[in-house]
Amino acid sequence: MRLVQKDVRDPRIGFFSIVAVKVSPDLRYADIKISLYGTDEQQQATLKGLESAKPFLRRELSRRLENLKFAPELRFIKDESIMYSIRISQLIKELHEEKGGNGV
Repeated sequence: MRLVQKDVRDPRIGFFSIVAVKVSPDLRYADIKISLYGTDEQQQATLKGLESAKPFLRRELSRRLENLKFAPELRFIKDESIMYSIRISQLIKELHEEKGGNGV
């Protein structure tokens, strides 16, 4: 995350969080689950910015992880779980308000 924040200068990249990183057993792939914030357009722009930054990120990882033979291929995966949880909470709150605060 720090690498993206400090070294990637793509204005398309907005606010996002890294939720999880899973590296394949052979260390060739790193699946990076990210939670995106903002409008659909802002989220798409962030994904495009991250995709275009992949070669730079991979080079930097290779440089910093000297003991690996190669840097893993990065795959950014949009994670919807946080937004899903927020939506469920909103629906529960709305149901609670509809019942006058006496329900759920």
